[in-house]
Amino acid sequence: MSSNAIFALHPAPFLEVRVHKMDITPSLSGLCVGYEQGVWRAEQFAAHLMEWLPEFALKASECKALGHHNAIELIRRAAKSVYETEKFKNRGEFGELILHAAIRQVFNSLPAISKIYYKSATNDPVKGFDAVHVVDSSDELELWLGEVKFYSDFNSAVRDVVTELVNHSERDFLRSEFFLIANKIDDSWPNAKKLKKLLSPNTSLDEVFKRVCMPVLLTYDSQCLSEHTICDEAYKAAFISEINANHRIFAGRALPKNIRIHLFLLPLCTKESLIKALDKKLKICQQL
Repeated sequence: MSSNAIFALHPAPFLEVRVHKMDITPSLSGLCVGYEQGVWRAEQFAAHLMEWLPEFALKASECKALGHHNAIELIRRAAKSVYETEKFKNRGEFGELILHAAIRQVFNSLPAISKIYYKSATNDPVKGFDAVHVVDSSDELELWLGEVKFYSDFNSAVRDVVTELVNHSERDFLRSEFFLIANKIDDSWPNAKKLKKLLSPNTSLDEVFKRVCMPVLLTYDSQCLSEHTICDEAYKAAFISEINANHRIFAGRALPKNIRIHLFLLPLCTKESLIKALDKKLKICQQL
């Protein structure tokens, strides 16, 4: 089975895409976790994200080799590669896992490299872009370089991500990142040759910018979610209104002009409840 065929198989969609606008700038997706029996589905969302863990944390060749004989070993290894510490509340890896699942679900992207796999030590934070995916549209390859802020406060998330977007679209940073990414591409991956050519120092950044998108995922503790317990029509209207209002705040900032951005907004009932559920699920996987 080819790597593309492997990544064609993925967990069933969990998030409800309640807002999806590709004709505005930046384009926008508003993602909803939903409720069950009056409770925000933090536990169910955490369980779903664990389903994405193997392809998030393993190399393409390891995903290809995953089978009944080594499934437990590789899932355990994937879980341990995220982090092994009790100080989990400020870990950013879960945000990167959420971004991975969002890009895959909404745009059917293909992960190019696993940043988690290549980090230098188990508990070190991942540096550089938070996701490196490609979207194969017609005969051209689009490179998706993700940024995420897994925050509880929306304004802080916007402030910090705008700073990173500006810094990460500068020439010297991009050239440095492209060099690191190109060296980590698995040669057995079918798009390896095309992506390495795109990232080559011989390719003008003017050409690269035409084929780069920066997907940005922002989470925040939501007033809308705190005021509802069921996905009825009143909730859906309030959700859409909040997403559109927060998009206007983000779009009003000084964003880079030379790179296309897609904004994912994921309102949370509370970040604290989600991160506790995720840490619990991760540690179960680590102990398999």
